Amino acid sequence: MPLRYPPMLTLINTNRMVPAIAPIGLEYVAEAAVRAGIEVSILDLALCEQPEAALSEHFAGGNPSLIGLSFRNVDDCFWPSAQWFVPGLAQLVQDIRRLSDAPIVVGGVGFSVFAQRIVEYADVEFGVRGDGEGATVGLYRQLQNGRDFEKIPGLIWRHNGQIRSGEPAWPADLSLPVRRNMIDNATYFARGGQCGFETKRGCNRQCLYCADPLSKGSVPRSRKPVEIADEIESLLNRGIDVLHTCDAEFNIPRSHAMAVCEELNRRSLGTRARWYAYLAVTPFDAEMAAAMRKAGCVGINFTGDSASARMLRTYRQPHRSEDLANAVHLCRENGMKVMIDLLLGGPGETPQTAAETIDFIKKIDPDCAGTSMGIRVYPGTGMVDAVKAEGPFETNPGLRRKYTGEVDFFQPTFYISPGLGPEPARLVKDLIDGDQRFFEPTAEQPDAEATDHNYNDNTELADAIAAGARGAYWDILRQLRAG
Repeated sequence: MPLRYPPMLTLINTNRMVPAIAPIGLEYVAEAAVRAGIEVSILDLALCEQPEAALSEHFAGGNPSLIGLSFRNVDDCFWPSAQWFVPGLAQLVQDIRRLSDAPIVVGGVGFSVFAQRIVEYADVEFGVRGDGEGATVGLYRQLQNGRDFEKIPGLIWRHNGQIRSGEPAWPADLSLPVRRNMIDNATYFARGGQCGFETKRGCNRQCLYCADPLSKGSVPRSRKPVEIADEIESLLNRGIDVLHTCDAEFNIPRSHAMAVCEELNRRSLGTRARWYAYLAVTPFDAEMAAAMRKAGCVGINFTGDSASARMLRTYRQPHRSEDLANAVHLCRENGMKVMIDLLLGGPGETPQTAAETIDFIKKIDPDCAGTSMGIRVYPGTGMVDAVKAEGPFETNPGLRRKYTGEVDFFQPTFYISPGLGPEPARLVKDLIDGDQRFFEPTAEQPDAEATDHNYNDNTELADAIAAGARGAYWDILRQLRAG
């Protein structure tokens, strides 16, 4: 058995997607642990050319007391590739077991959606569903003295051959570390073109398909604007001046978004930072648009989904097509780039509703629009009920998957409305008709040319960032198209 370190927490970033995305959740956990007086070491596999060698080198001296794995993505959420990352996590766990006998805990946004299933599949001792900062510190303390795991919010653990779990860790009082020194953010900025920050967690919207409430809670939990501004300043002081919100929707609730902008403007941070945000289409008005632009926002990605009233009702979206038009207008008026993310192919989608959406988007003229096809079906969302209403899963012609046997939403399983015909991607391409403002869906044929905006293993993006491009990935791709 290898020698044991003095008590230590080792945190490992397992996400190796390209372009590289800084593991903000892992960094918040690391900073919280350091603040609690725990010695922390970090192994960032995203920045390792040879991850196997890096693992061996990291554990060469002995064992930490606890190993934490950050698991951001269960799959690439993209049809037709449907890459599933859980088997890779399980393999990583086996590799670690050969080097260390320390207990392993897994957490992260992707993990939280399938928490118990992943604990079982990957054969780890612990998992944290929800916020990891307090739970990881609490687990570390209990392993040192007590092992009273029921006291730890969000913890999943094994007991007498069974897996037990408490309530998710979604503390109402959300306060996160503002110091960002534990991750090599300068390298991520160079390789990823941006760095993230959170203003809140949780979402009270009830969109048909969205898993955010499952991983972060169904009640928005907001950080203090002063804390957010302090964090942005700490990144700016290290030369990182292009940022992106990691919130579900920055403007939910509106009052908090305005308070954040007010604090950034009070410190004149908008003159130093450029940032992008995800927003719901409503609420968004002239006052908010002006405040965001002054605070440094240069681009907004709106969750548009559709311009068809019928499909917006299906998706449980409160906005209407005229709200989409207003959002684009306000961004234009305030000098912010604008993208509309569309979700084509939901239950009840037809060639007519798809055409209605695409024609309307052409008319309101955003800088770009994504036409994602294939809705990832997550257990616990309204999509499961909507698909179930159509009949047995195994015979539903709208479900798309690359595995055999019974339908299991743990594995990448997608839905595209059968009403779009046998070649839905071709139908949408024909409707777009070469309009360069649209990121077209990729056809399902293996040799199909990718014209979409899937960011996983996107070498075009990575090359552009290496050449100096900075910003949201959709904005970089837009600029590449413009020449």
